[in-house]
Amino acid sequence: MITSITDADFNRLVTFIKAHYGINLLQKRQLVTSRLSSFVSEQGYTSFTPFVDQLIREKDPAKIEQVLNRLTTNYTFFQRETEHFQFLEQTILPELVRRHQRDKVMAIWSAGCSSGEEPYNISMYIKDFLGPQASQWDTRLLATDISQKAMATAKKGIYELPDTIPSHWKKRYFTPVRGTSQYSIAPEIRNNVIFQTFNLMDPIKFRRKFDVIFCRNVMIYFDQPTKDALVRRFYDATVPGGYLIISHSENLGKDNPYKTVAPSTFQKV
Repeated sequence: MITSITDADFNRLVTFIKAHYGINLLQKRQLVTSRLSSFVSEQGYTSFTPFVDQLIREKDPAKIEQVLNRLTTNYTFFQRETEHFQFLEQTILPELVRRHQRDKVMAIWSAGCSSGEEPYNISMYIKDFLGPQASQWDTRLLATDISQKAMATAKKGIYELPDTIPSHWKKRYFTPVRGTSQYSIAPEIRNNVIFQTFNLMDPIKFRRKFDVIFCRNVMIYFDQPTKDALVRRFYDATVPGGYLIISHSENLGKDNPYKTVAPSTFQKV
């Protein structure tokens, strides 16, 4: 098995991944070696050099995704950082209902949605908040991730449920999968999420600007200049008065254009 990577191969690989996907692995040499060595061997290579050569030359999307899946962690769960959902429920949703009384359209983006729990979670809060009026509103979320594997899991919508799921949600928004301990997302919630593969390093050119952008536990992989550039793109894609919500473990640069309104929650004013 391959146990080491040369300085030249490491630098070429790190430069390529950062340039195209924003992920900064410069301080992660041991992680890169340990997580990729068996994969490189399985591909029939005896060293990293020809593997990196081919990856950079061919830019095969399937192979790149396999590399990215090994170097990043698509880990998420329902009710993660519940303070954000409380702020959504108590502050943002009442504001959006007032703002959109006429068109009855909410534009919310889950950027870096991983296996889908976050956008489904947001949908449950929206449906609960709107109650009987929900059918009058277009609340469909955009949920994006760079990983096709994560997208496939998200679209499938079958999960083990944590104890933190409220019992009334379990009854209303999930269906037990017979013969397993898993649950399937109800059509009401599944149909409220539009999944799309998207690289956050690309220009943001969606049809609408967003009332709320969730981008949690994504920018931990980016260096500060990459984060700053992404935040500026988010800002341009946010409606005036709209929100950006990031993880508690992340921070924006000092010169970011948003106003802080709650922990890890920012508003375009």
